Amino acid sequence: MTQDEKVVLDRDDLRRTLLRIAHEIVEKNPGRGGLALVGIHTRGAVLATRLHALVGEQSGSEVPLGDIDISFYRDDVDSRRPGAQPVVHASHLDFDLNGRTVVLVDDVLFTGRTVRAAVDALFDYGRPARVQLAVLADRGHRELPIRPDYVGKNLPTSRRERVNVRVEELDGVDEVTIAAAENRAAVRVREEEGAS
Repeated sequence: MTQDEKVVLDRDDLRRTLLRIAHEIVEKNPGRGGLALVGIHTRGAVLATRLHALVGEQSGSEVPLGDIDISFYRDDVDSRRPGAQPVVHASHLDFDLNGRTVVLVDDVLFTGRTVRAAVDALFDYGRPARVQLAVLADRGHRELPIRPDYVGKNLPTSRRERVNVRVEELDGVDEVTIAAAENRAAVRVREEEGAS
């Protein structure tokens, strides 16, 4: 964490938030026989794994868990920084999606474009009966008509701010912070210095 970051969820807050979301998922989907959780890479997949365990504890039943990569489904794949290649992860959907209620899990909901790409990718694997959306943080600024079914925390932000989700499994700490967005030139200089 840098000095200009403000912590909005710490480790305990994050645990309580995921526990509440899991409870809401169980409550909204009685008779969970057709329920499945699918995390959007990267941090959404980590959060989906945690939610999967909590849903299992609360419901007493096992629901399928998967993860999906949306790198090539994004509508901005051609407009990224010149030479920048998307980081591609394998998708794991080792169960039949047809007729299921699929809860897509992501870390931050911003413009809605990631979720739209995830829904497109999901339908390449099958035809769920319903798709629900669970997000840890909703920061607003939607560009597409997408609304989450389960929200950990609403974070009113400006477009000049950045929401950072860090998870123990990848970052060594559980926290959500808000920071001023770095300008691209400063990021590029730091990346070049790190490469040398």
